[in-house]
Amino acid sequence: MKKVSIIDVAKQAGVSVSTVSLVLRQKGKISEATIEKVHAAIAALGYVQNVAAANLRANTSNLIGLILRDFSDSFSIKVMASIVQELEKQGYMVFLGQPLNDGEHLERCLLSFQQQGVAGVIYLASDTRSASLPEQIRQCHLPLVVVSQSLLNENCDLVMRDNRQAASLATRYLIERGHRSIAYIGGVEGDLLRQQRLLGFRSAMSQYGLVLREGSTPDCSDDTQAASYATRQLLENNNTITALLCHSPAAMIGSISGIHHTGRTIGKDVFLSQQVALIGFEDMLHVNLTSPSFTYVSSASEETGRQAAGLMLRKLKEPELQTQRITLSGQLIARESA
Repeated sequence: MKKVSIIDVAKQAGVSVSTVSLVLRQKGKISEATIEKVHAAIAALGYVQNVAAANLRANTSNLIGLILRDFSDSFSIKVMASIVQELEKQGYMVFLGQPLNDGEHLERCLLSFQQQGVAGVIYLASDTRSASLPEQIRQCHLPLVVVSQSLLNENCDLVMRDNRQAASLATRYLIERGHRSIAYIGGVEGDLLRQQRLLGFRSAMSQYGLVLREGSTPDCSDDTQAASYATRQLLENNNTITALLCHSPAAMIGSISGIHHTGRTIGKDVFLSQQVALIGFEDMLHVNLTSPSFTYVSSASEETGRQAAGLMLRKLKEPELQTQRITLSGQLIARESA
């Protein structure tokens, strides 16, 4: 079957090739009647525009390179989905890269992006123990937007979560419900998310004149067994604790086990001495099918993706746009656990 060309479309519509080109690129002052004739011809002939060739001729690109390091991280996956959705609305496609490390693999990924002619790069940072970007990303010559779960000491276009606000919001919620002995569990020492959340936790406790007990912020590796053991130790050493802020989904699930091992239950009633309230920091959908459902501070992942995509599009339209730093606050979703 002969491939349908733009010349065939022009003949079918009874217009010039340049008119068809303008209609396809949505440029120029073309009457609605002419636009309708061109689209009718495209539909009748089954013409498919070669966008890559058109972009090459116009020295533009509708491809955005997206680097996602960790496919096991629910926040990054949700952000990626939101970015793709927003860019596709504006006629852009995503070229996905997953380098295994910050060295040769990342360099090859960026080179592949350049070879494919991407217009810009969105980097989903996953290392929460470093406040710096990989050197390869820092030296990227393409328009760059970085999405990070933690604060970065970088002069770059950045969209990030406000972890301090999230922990402060959760702590104030617990205090206002009558809790006075609150603990934070999970996260490894040196984790920037943990550090920023602890700042918000301590700040909220201080604002209400509450003393943070020694040993009430135990760190542990991000697995359920470690969190369960840390919770048991915490509650056995201080049976006055009535609420826990859980660093991660693993910390939340492990805390459930630890609470039950100490003979206590999960619940929000501060006047029942056996109950321990739990709050997480993202949607615990995979355990919310159980009872109780869990209270959490949202990670604003969908909005993060929308903001990152929007910032990239603004950078492409305005190359001289000043560096932007967008910080997004979470929302507390109150359910049965707190």
